[in-house]
Amino acid sequence: MDVAMSTFRAHLSDWIDRARAGEEIVVTDRGAPVARLIGMDTAPALERLTSQGVIGRPKQMQRPKATGRVRTPVKGSVADLVSEQRR
Repeated sequence: MDVAMSTFRAHLSDWIDRARAGEEIVVTDRGAPVARLIGMDTAPALERLTSQGVIGRPKQMQRPKATGRVRTPVKGSVADLVSEQRR
């Protein structure tokens, strides 16, 4: 289950209870996954599957930075672009 960071903060104890019950919670920031909350009983199973080669860890633990990238020039507001596309 994915949950926005603001909602996660507002109801932290509820999300911890759900993880304790076995649910996996993926916390997102502006739609991008940033953290995963799992119950402690689940962690040994993940380590076992990793050591068996069934699942793998990500090659990069952090999201890539957009530094050094050229930004696309913006012409008008987002509202104008949406209105234009709806025509």
